[in-house]
Amino acid sequence: MAVHRRLAVLALLIVALSGLVLAGCGKSDEPPSPAPDYAKKLAGAPAPLASLYDQGNELLPGGLDAYNAQIASLKGFPAVVNVWASWCGPCRVEFPFFQQLSAKMGKRVAFLGVNSDDGEGNAKDLLSDFPVPYPSFSDSDRHIADDIGARYFPATAFYDSQGQLTYTHVGQYPDQESLEEAIQQYAIEGQTG
Repeated sequence: MAVHRRLAVLALLIVALSGLVLAGCGKSDEPPSPAPDYAKKLAGAPAPLASLYDQGNELLPGGLDAYNAQIASLKGFPAVVNVWASWCGPCRVEFPFFQQLSAKMGKRVAFLGVNSDDGEGNAKDLLSDFPVPYPSFSDSDRHIADDIGARYFPATAFYDSQGQLTYTHVGQYPDQESLEEAIQQYAIEGQTG
């Protein structure tokens, strides 16, 4: 009798814990972090960056050719590219880091996104939850991701001020400070990884 009672309690406990875990996996109605006031933070950005940020939070078509043209147009500025997908949990964890750092560093560093291996509707939903001041290129066929070495998501590509890819980090940055250090090292200083 005691064994059956313990099994019943254990089964109820497992069901309750499963419910809690699954509840934590759902989409929240509130953005996890408020986006900075980008207009205020990025006011006065140099023309190439201001033009980029005029397309903020948009999904851009054109694939690899359009992406490469955008990188070339940013010559003179280091660039950081966040490669993400809406279904990628670690990508969602990183988005607030990119929100904060693009507001902090966006007058001297270009920020871009690449939404890869994803559907447009899902991508727009994520951008609604995590608005950013920069555009993301649509890359459903993974041509951009493959070209820059983003085998898994999230990935972050760094370009020096001459438009040369210096390093692609595959995986989630554990915190904003680690990402900021990588931007300094690989984009601003142009060290290769």
